[in-house]
Amino acid sequence: MRKLLIAGLLLVPLSALAVLGLPQVLDAQMNSVASPPPYPASASAQKLHQGLFVADLHDDALLWERDLLKRYDYGHSDLPRMLEGRLGLQVFSTVTKTPRGLNMESNGADSDNITLLAMAQRWPRETWSSLLQRALYQAQKLKDAAAGSDGRLVLIRTRADLARFVEAWNQDPRRVAGLLATEGLQPIEGKLENIDVLYDAGFRIAGLTHFFDNEVGGSAHGLEKGGLTPLGRQVIARLEEKSMLVDLAHASRPLIDDVLAMATRPVLVSHTGVEGTCAGTRNLSDKHLQAIAATGGVVGIGYWSTAVCDTSVAAIVKAIRYTADKVGVEHVALGSDFNGTVHTPFDVTGLAQITEGLQGAGFDDAAIAAIMGGNVQRLLLTSLPEN
Repeated sequence: MRKLLIAGLLLVPLSALAVLGLPQVLDAQMNSVASPPPYPASASAQKLHQGLFVADLHDDALLWERDLLKRYDYGHSDLPRMLEGRLGLQVFSTVTKTPRGLNMESNGADSDNITLLAMAQRWPRETWSSLLQRALYQAQKLKDAAAGSDGRLVLIRTRADLARFVEAWNQDPRRVAGLLATEGLQPIEGKLENIDVLYDAGFRIAGLTHFFDNEVGGSAHGLEKGGLTPLGRQVIARLEEKSMLVDLAHASRPLIDDVLAMATRPVLVSHTGVEGTCAGTRNLSDKHLQAIAATGGVVGIGYWSTAVCDTSVAAIVKAIRYTADKVGVEHVALGSDFNGTVHTPFDVTGLAQITEGLQGAGFDDAAIAAIMGGNVQRLLLTSLPEN
């Protein structure tokens, strides 16, 4: 179905795409759930969940021309549904390029699906040819949503911002913190100084690669799957200097090794699976889990089938249990990949089902609070720029 929809986009004249609503059709078909809401959970899970600060490390909602402040009956999330799911913090990633014929094993960098999507969704003309402008446009979308949210969506840039937010959230949890991240550093367009441009636009987490090798390093899904390039080494140093967190999701194994060899600050993996429960090109080995934990970082467990080998809460919880047993509860987090063209068990209103699953897996209340968001809160409060 997805290939047919993309083929349809390629055949329809650009001027007709938005009128026909094909981007919306793509959005609805590619960001699907196994079952519609509501998502029941036990009384004990619901009670515990209502007291949790829940954080998710990866959501691609900014790619789609949806109003974050409006509730939709398709896709995985928007502010009304985040509030219903008791989400306290969401990392919003910016997708700027994906290859045609996208697959998990081997992709070149010489084609792009997002150009056509940007045109069809009537993004500004400068985004049609510039990956940097695509990232900046999506960042502006988040800023505009926050500005129009009456304080219910709060953009976080510093530790002080987050500390203030958490204090306010403890008084009134009907609010969500938003943090900006890149899905790969191809938006720097090969220029180290563009790290500063992204920082000034509010980006605080930098995924190094996406589905193809770029100027920074190798992707788990690229052609060469190499390590850090000479520019990439400069990039890591600049990111650390600016207190921007390095995200190793989608990174090749040599790239992970190279980053860990030079990292002096915690690193994270925003959305992934683990080889211990699901073999896969980008799923983390035990060795890499242990090395990432040794930096003080966290690993966000994804919800989709190539991450956890099923579309179920049980599979997500199994991966969480495995990771916690390997490296400690304090290094495990949620990394949904909502709105990232994935099929998930539920939308964001179903998060209490993970809480219930963690109870069933033998985690106590303190461990569940850490996994569901406490670990991310701790990491950000110690790793974001101070002011």
